[in-house]
Amino acid sequence: MHDTTEQVSDQPDWSQRQIANYRARAAEYDCAYDERLPMPQLAKALDELPISGDVLELACGTGQWTQLLADRARTLTALDAAPEMLRIARARMQGTATRFIEADIFSWEPDRPYDTVFFAFWLSHVPPVEMEAFWALSRWALAPGGCVVFLDDSLAKAEFEEPVAEAQVPTVRRRLADGSQHLTVKVLHDAPSLTSQLNDLGWEAHIEPIDAYHLAGIARPRESE
Repeated sequence: MHDTTEQVSDQPDWSQRQIANYRARAAEYDCAYDERLPMPQLAKALDELPISGDVLELACGTGQWTQLLADRARTLTALDAAPEMLRIARARMQGTATRFIEADIFSWEPDRPYDTVFFAFWLSHVPPVEMEAFWALSRWALAPGGCVVFLDDSLAKAEFEEPVAEAQVPTVRRRLADGSQHLTVKVLHDAPSLTSQLNDLGWEAHIEPIDAYHLAGIARPRESE
């Protein structure tokens, strides 16, 4: 297993801060699912999304979504940059054949193709400067005929965030139970604008609101003419 501190040392400051945030909040991360996320409603939305075959989950966190993917996947690979998050996810998925990878998504390269690439509440942590590269990575990771499936926050979630005006990329401040403060990238999207952006990047995307605060999307690489 790679040492995460060394792994991110060559990454931009925003990336290092974001990983540090998730390493620090791993122990209380699941509280967000109890307090802020309507899991039954989101899980129902997940049931309606096309997830099958060999599945890759990006930014798996503590495995909240990993456990919901397991029964629908032929094989399941889950990736995260924070070893503290992965430790919890591994314990949650004990007894399954889930493959875990510790890596920074922004420097990782897939070693095999997948039928489904899934991420929940991750796209809003991809800064605008990395969107093209991130979706190129997603395309690289897909097997022919595969698709990207995701869930995320909508623009309405801005009311709950504390933006940092002087940051180089869209950033918010997060406060942990111990009083410490951390910074993370946060870029909120609406369905029409994100659909248009993905179209410009060569994807056919179908994105719909789940409720006032969340959206779900399916994206497939547009075939070359």
